[in-house]
Amino acid sequence: MITTFAISTISSAVVAALIAGTLGGIAVVTLIFLLITKELTSAEVESGKASRKLESLSRFVVIPIVPLLVVFAVIVAVKVWEVL
Repeated sequence: MITTFAISTISSAVVAALIAGTLGGIAVVTLIFLLITKELTSAEVESGKASRKLESLSRFVVIPIVPLLVVFAVIVAVKVWEVL
């Protein structure tokens, strides 16, 4: 009985770590994509050649960037904590 419980606990921890790592990687890739989009649209808006759609995209792309920066900061803090 104790062996079954230990195996179940260990496998749950491994699966949780795998899922957390995958979601963290997706969040970082999404953050990079959004930051690139923000830079490109901002450059186009500043040049004066942008359409209304690009101007609105440049303004609204900031909304998901802020929470993703928080997630990135937490990921970095956890990795630093693991090293220490």
